[in-house]
Amino acid sequence: MQILPTLSTMFIVISAIFVGFGWYHIVKGNRQTHEKLMIWGAVFALTFFIIYMSRTIFVGNTMFNGPQSIKLYYHIFLFFHIALATTGGVLGLITLWHAYKKNFMKHRRIGKTAAIVWLLTAPTGVAVYVLLYILYPGGMSEPVWKVIFGIH
Repeated sequence: MQILPTLSTMFIVISAIFVGFGWYHIVKGNRQTHEKLMIWGAVFALTFFIIYMSRTIFVGNTMFNGPQSIKLYYHIFLFFHIALATTGGVLGLITLWHAYKKNFMKHRRIGKTAAIVWLLTAPTGVAVYVLLYILYPGGMSEPVWKVIFGIH
């Protein structure tokens, strides 16, 4: 069932690409293009979240199957990624809300931080994917709390 992690990773990368280009366009003063790109970024982020949560609920998450010598480092990195993703998601929702309400001062202020966090989240998500499914495949699916804390 590696298709779901592959799809969700693709969607988060696509989301970050839209956010990056959206940011570029607002800096250049292209407000309409910015709005369209950011909406697409949000759509792809939401699609990622739906796939990720569905897999987490119905299948579980994949345990790290790499060498014990790097397991602690992987879990520290995973905590960092989860914190970034959660922060980025919340900031993204707040930013979208302010844009919807046309409160552009708050949108602009929070949006910069949200974009930076999201642009850091995507590569860390790709790194987690590479570690779990390319470099060290074969980890068992487990409930999310066991995966996060590395408990077998």
